[in-house]
Amino acid sequence: MSQHHPHRILVTGADGQLAQCIRLEAVHHPEHTFRFVTRADMPIGDPEKVRAVFLAWAPTVCINCAAYTAVDRAEVEETEALHVNAVAVGILAAACREQRVQLIHLSTDYVFSGNAQTPYREDDPTEPLGVYGASKRAGEVLAQQEAPESLVIRTSWVYSEVGKNFLLTMVRLMSERDSVGVISDQWGCPTYARDLADALLRIIDGGRFTPGIYHYCNEGAITWYRFATAIRDLLGSACEVRSIPTHEYPTPVRRPAYSVLDTRRFRQTFGIMPPPWLVSLEVCLSRLRHAQG
Repeated sequence: MSQHHPHRILVTGADGQLAQCIRLEAVHHPEHTFRFVTRADMPIGDPEKVRAVFLAWAPTVCINCAAYTAVDRAEVEETEALHVNAVAVGILAAACREQRVQLIHLSTDYVFSGNAQTPYREDDPTEPLGVYGASKRAGEVLAQQEAPESLVIRTSWVYSEVGKNFLLTMVRLMSERDSVGVISDQWGCPTYARDLADALLRIIDGGRFTPGIYHYCNEGAITWYRFATAIRDLLGSACEVRSIPTHEYPTPVRRPAYSVLDTRRFRQTFGIMPPPWLVSLEVCLSRLRHAQG
């Protein structure tokens, strides 16, 4: 338990999987007070409502997990995606600066094109492939402009035992089908949302709010196909996992072919080591089994 002063931590996007995982990890941080807000409780794009919550509750830290995450739908709902992922982030960040609230804003590997051959560093040029990535990049810029002390944390391939994600989809499909086809030519790093939640709370514990952009994901670069075969093996499922190339599974938005994130800056700044992806996957699946009884 931390020896540092207690914080009042406001978490937006309460319905999403990262916020749910922060709620699960919060029990290990009894010194802090948490408040989880949905869009109905506090629409982050409404300056008056944000200010009202800040004045009423006086948070010291705000973790912004609110996001528009429907990658393909964003192409036709561009205004909505830009509002939630960019405009509203600027409004929230400005309120954080005014009220002296430390902002931690979550972003994504989708700010990159995926054309790299080596893991992306924080200062590599961004080049989003679609509206979702572009809206998230615009949000990063606004967060840093409006709240220069903010921490922007990019993550990738987020999964957990709650919410909607690749792992839970695979677990369901493998129980229903004899075979599943999974993309084998997109590389990235899975991130167990409870590891990320734990890392964020440890940063807050340590009070080491070094402003800037950081990358956090579990250690090890793999394909979705490799991820799926590991899930199958750990489940002990007889389901066949078929390898399929991206071009056989067209989607409205091209996915980054390579979105491996370099976590060195995060590790060096905060002294937190992300666990290897396979270790975290095992932990997540055992928690899922436990929850299902």
